[in-house]
Amino acid sequence: MAELFDKLSLYLQYPFVRYALIVGVLIALCSSLLGVTLVLKRFSFIGDGLSHVAFGAMAIAAVVGLTNEMPLVLLITIVSAVLLLRTGQNAKIKGDAAVAMISVGALAIGYLLMNLFSKSSNLSGDVCSTLFGSTSILTLTKTEVWICAVLSVLVVAVFLFFYNKIFSVTFDESFARATGTKAGLYNLLIAVVVAVIIVLAMNLVGSLLISALVIFPALSAMRVFKNFKAVTICSAVFSVSCTLLGILISIVAGTPVGSTIVAVDIAGFFVFFVIGSVKGGIKG
Repeated sequence: MAELFDKLSLYLQYPFVRYALIVGVLIALCSSLLGVTLVLKRFSFIGDGLSHVAFGAMAIAAVVGLTNEMPLVLLITIVSAVLLLRTGQNAKIKGDAAVAMISVGALAIGYLLMNLFSKSSNLSGDVCSTLFGSTSILTLTKTEVWICAVLSVLVVAVFLFFYNKIFSVTFDESFARATGTKAGLYNLLIAVVVAVIIVLAMNLVGSLLISALVIFPALSAMRVFKNFKAVTICSAVFSVSCTLLGILISIVAGTPVGSTIVAVDIAGFFVFFVIGSVKGGIKG
């Protein structure tokens, strides 16, 4: 055990490891806060769809040769989030069909562009890193860390400032509309914030595993708690703890970061599942 702590202490001396831990905690916190709302509103599939859109956007940025791809990826993902929300409300195209159409199309076009115009000699490695976050979290620069920190603070601030409105729209949208709350506006706000989280999380777990950061903490917390506020707090603690543990295991064991974090999330979910089954849920 002492040898393990010595190894961790050695790794923590490297800036890229500290950057990975900081960004991991921030992304885990943001994704868990909105995750509860997305699961309760049955919007969790939007996260998966937007992650595929972000992959396509990153492919476009790589083809164009942008040195800083985040602005373009963020713009395209936000626009797609708005389109998904609007299209999903169209009677002719149901929400799940709209997500499938946009996400699969973006994934296919992104991979096609990377094959046709890629200048990299290791295309399969680039695709794997983008889809599963293999190494990108360990190659972050100080500028990228600051960008992530600023965007994360904005996401948390929006959630806290509009907490009551998000709560009302989440549980009873019809009643919220009847009381004068602009539910459509807050749904749009949620979609935009989710798009920001998706772009941030791509460096951590890759585009294919992003939904895990949103879904597992929320579902785990719901197995034990029944109150919205308690579920949200528990989800945040769960997400941050699993992400930290996943990154540390990945660094020490040499396993892929994204996959390791998701594996820890799954293990945590089963622990909470057992606790919830034994106690029957803790109310309040």
